[in-house]
Formats: sequence, C-alpha cells, structure tokens
Amino acid sequence: MLKQVRFHGRAGEGIVTAAELLAEAAALDGKYSQAFPIFGSEKRGPPVTSDCKISDEPIATYEQIHEPDIVVVANASVIRSVKVWEGLKPGGVLLINTTRKPSELGIPFGFDIYAIDGTSIALKAFGKMITNTVMLGPLVKKTRVVSIDAMRKAIKEHFNPDLAAVNLKVVNDAFAQL
Repeated sequence: MLKQVRFHGRAGEGIVTAAELLAEAAALDGKYSQAFPIFGSEKRGPPVTSDCKISDEPIATYEQIHEPDIVVVANASVIRSVKVWEGLKPGGVLLINTTRKPSELGIPFGFDIYAIDGTSIALKAFGKMITNTVMLGPLVKKTRVVSIDAMRKAIKEHFNPDLAAVNLKVVNDAFAQL
C-alpha cells in the first residue's frame, strides 16, 4: 500500500532532510521509498515543500504528491500563505508544530489533526527553530508509516555522532509528548 507524506516548512529549516530521513527509515524497514523537494526559491525563509512516498512495492512514478495521506507542518506560519491541507485525503493525518489548538487554525474538518509544540523542543535542543527531526517523532507515533527503531537508525546513519545524538533526543522527546 502506497503512503504519501507531504512536509511543509520554510527554506533552511530542514524540510528536505525530514523527507529524506523518512525515506531512509522506510528502506530500513524493508519498504520502497522516494523523497524529493519542491522548490520555488533558493533563499532562506520562503515556504517549501518536500514529499516522501513509501510502499511495500516498487514505486514507478516520480511525480509530486497532490493527494497526500499525511501532511507534516514543521512551521505553522506557512498556514498564512499556503493551504497545507489542500489535497489531503479525507481522514488523513495532519501534524502541525504549534502551541495553538487545531480548532484555532482555520483548518477544515475531516482530518485527524495533531498539534505539537515542536518549537520548544527544538529551541531547547538546538537553540534555534529547526523542527524537521522534531516532527518525525509524532509522525512515526501517530501513523506508524515506519517503525521508531528504523527512524532512530536512519538518524544515526545520516548525521555525525554528535548531531545524531541531539536529533535522537528531539525525536524521542516529541514522540513521548504526543
């Protein structure tokens, strides 16, 4: 079964890396995967999107995701300019980094919406708002699209040991918080 995950955030916040880590974790779980960015600008700050597809069978197409099963919003400020829920399948999962209640965000009903204060976790660990790996913890917990063990291993393989350690901590903290 094909699962499609779309990540939203701002350029420079690691949205591409989040999709890559999810794809790497899927491969470690013995699944097929693809991850690719959608860019409009190369400067730091504008909204960016990154897609990840995960399947039990080979994935034949390399096209942008238009109807995701899961949407991850690493920076809630993009909601002001992008309808992040657009195309999300009915009953799909929407994970948002915010301290606000989902009902306060102006998002239509029909989705499973989860809010997590990823910014606080990121600021405590990194000293800046890099919430890409923070959001992977709740993603794994609420969707089980990959195993938490595979995600942890992907992080260990992707980053140098010091950076892996702090990224593992934020994934674990966010996983426990939601």
